[in-house]
Amino acid sequence: MDLLLWLHIGFAIFTIGPITAATMAAPRVIRNKNVPALQFIQRTTRIYSIGALGVFVFGLVLGIVMGGGILGRWYMSASMTLFIVAAVLLVIIDRDLRAAVRALTSESAEDDAQVQNGRIAAISGLVSVIWLVILFLMVVPE
Repeated sequence: MDLLLWLHIGFAIFTIGPITAATMAAPRVIRNKNVPALQFIQRTTRIYSIGALGVFVFGLVLGIVMGGGILGRWYMSASMTLFIVAAVLLVIIDRDLRAAVRALTSESAEDDAQVQNGRIAAISGLVSVIWLVILFLMVVPE
């Protein structure tokens, strides 16, 4: 059980942080029209988003191993639901990052990826708040 807890916390630290940093940096990179950096951010977001699924998996397994109906508690249900919402939002961010790369590498001068820039900024801010709420729910209720 201790190993599962360490894996859950380790995945949270080493995946959620880089995802948050990368998605929050993307709008500035789009404004600067730095395509190589934007491609790196898009790749980083995709890889760490897949890795972040480990947080959910190890948390779920830990809840099952702990027993006692811990997964049925309101804060656990809320945290898992918020995690799924954040994962869906990360898929949308990934889509917008790919679209921004295409827009900035196109020959068209009028497409400067401003639509994607605003959406990425808004959604990445929302995802960051979701991570903080999940952290609060994992620490405070008990």
